[in-house]
Amino acid sequence: MYHHFGVSKHPSTNIKLEQFDAQIEYLEQNGYQIWPLIKVAQYIQERKEFPGRVVAITVDDAYLSVYTEAFPRLRKKNWPFTVFVSTDGVDKRYQSYMSWEQMREMQQYGVTFANHTATHDYLVRRNKGETTNQWKARITKDIQRAQKRLKEELGSAPKLFAYPYGEYNTELSKIVSNMGFIAFGQHSGPAGIDGDLLALPRFPIAENFAALSSFKQKISSLAFPILNQNPWEPVLSVSNNPPLLEISLGDSDARLNQLNCFVSDQGRINIKWVSRKDKNFSVQAESPLAAGRSRYNCTAPSPQIGRYYWYSHLWINPSAENR
Repeated sequence: MYHHFGVSKHPSTNIKLEQFDAQIEYLEQNGYQIWPLIKVAQYIQERKEFPGRVVAITVDDAYLSVYTEAFPRLRKKNWPFTVFVSTDGVDKRYQSYMSWEQMREMQQYGVTFANHTATHDYLVRRNKGETTNQWKARITKDIQRAQKRLKEELGSAPKLFAYPYGEYNTELSKIVSNMGFIAFGQHSGPAGIDGDLLALPRFPIAENFAALSSFKQKISSLAFPILNQNPWEPVLSVSNNPPLLEISLGDSDARLNQLNCFVSDQGRINIKWVSRKDKNFSVQAESPLAAGRSRYNCTAPSPQIGRYYWYSHLWINPSAENR
């Protein structure tokens, strides 16, 4: 998952062009299949096994550098990719955004455009004094408006949705699901046939996390078969920080005796096996999580040399300093 290409003033969401070129070259030279995201989603819906080495390329927000830098490079390879569009930025003709005309041109070469809301708001946050029903109505209209604009300008819009900032909660996911969308976050990890269609993971790629060695490890990762995660809800309460997470795994060839889990900004955390036989374990950070977004990441090596199973759980701490 990318945002900007070669736009150095946004280092937290930009990838340098030499980094992107190196990643493209690696994918091509190592036999990766580049699939449209809709095909990946359909495989997960139908619980079909993926062939080896499948990657989907996605971009959030529809910034201009997608058209000027990413599109020419990917078009040369005839590789599909999906752009999640925040439609208000396009309609207001912000200089940093693509135009509808440019998107129509890209469509002719197999680029897909999907819903990222109209406003790109923090959807899990309520306005002051806003009731639950008012919040639901506002969010529903935001998503519907984006879908309407995509269809008006581009003729079609798949039922794919990317949460702005990768933030979601249980109530928001129900809204998105009831509207018929398959939803994507920004919490790192590969997607497999057991993937959660309310919050499929993507690996965010930006300057500080775009080294080729890191990229190789991410795209060769394998999805843990997650039977259950408790809690599913990412948003923390004051009484649930640091959060306790319990995970039940399905069968795989992951070397669970080498399972490691980490928490954002705190490093490795202890693993408590509730039942090794049932592959059920729990993890909890030693200290409360900071304001904003954090993750628990768990990995275990595969018998395939250099490959790791990978699972990431999003946490959102909506403390006052994050508002």
